[in-house]
Amino acid sequence: MNNHFTFSIKRIDFDENYQPSDNTRITTNFANLARGKRRQENLRNALQMINNRFNALAYWDNHKGDRYSAELEIISVDIDVEGNGHTFPTIEILKANIVDHVTDQRIEGIVGNNFSSYVRDYDFSVILSQHNKGKSSFSIPDDFGDLHGKLFKHFVNSDVYKANFQKPPVICLSVSENKTYHRTENQHPVLGFEYQPNGSSLTEKYFEKMGLKVRYFMPANSVAPLAFYFSGDLLNDYTNLELISTISTMETFQKIYRPEIYNANAVAGQHYQPNLRHQDHSLTQIEYDREERNQLAVEQGKFVEEHFIKPYQPILAQWSANSAV
Repeated sequence: MNNHFTFSIKRIDFDENYQPSDNTRITTNFANLARGKRRQENLRNALQMINNRFNALAYWDNHKGDRYSAELEIISVDIDVEGNGHTFPTIEILKANIVDHVTDQRIEGIVGNNFSSYVRDYDFSVILSQHNKGKSSFSIPDDFGDLHGKLFKHFVNSDVYKANFQKPPVICLSVSENKTYHRTENQHPVLGFEYQPNGSSLTEKYFEKMGLKVRYFMPANSVAPLAFYFSGDLLNDYTNLELISTISTMETFQKIYRPEIYNANAVAGQHYQPNLRHQDHSLTQIEYDREERNQLAVEQGKFVEEHFIKPYQPILAQWSANSAV
């Protein structure tokens, strides 16, 4: 039995000509933008928003606000379970690269950013639903997220990852509307003020099994904190430009997908509770179907169950039980 699953990586430029591959989750942020009659306009506008935000944050020696632009790559990760060349799409993340138009340098940004995972769809849309069916109170299975977490750590520790990326990933997500956040006195020059939540969440526990911890920061001129998931030292392992590449990319996505929180007309204060029913917000000029996205997540979870979990269940169970990561 193969106890060392192998990974392969494909890179696709995320630009105004981007076309999602057949293996891309349709609900993924970047794929959702590339659909419909206005797909190219959506992509062009989103990329311009990213560049504008990047230059606003990297304001030093940047008097005209046009020194930098971001180039994004979609990193698609496939796994070969049996070592026979048959693969299944496991993870898609974004790699941000930075172009300095003054020095003509191309600088590596952070890999991670957006996080897309079919197995996560299975966990949240299938496993949780089955576990809580017919129960009066919500609960979580003890092994919830174990397989997914071990697969992710196996990828990050793999030779393939180390050959392609210099630093560990940072994943940036929205805050949870089920928690209240308190602003602290800790302020980073790029990440901004740090916020502390009033408790842990299911998402935090899930990402903890992936080897990631979380801190919440609200960058300058943002209206709500962002959740940064990382494995090392977020404030010291990455340069200012690397952090800005993540903030500008993911804050743009959140303004499109969570305008009630990230495009609100009021700034988060000392105590902040996100609210997706908040009416006092502005919309971007970018089309997005959030209702369809929620429906498709269930379909994607069932797809994983049929094409990955069930066919490889004995192998996956033994590997997970023996995995040390």
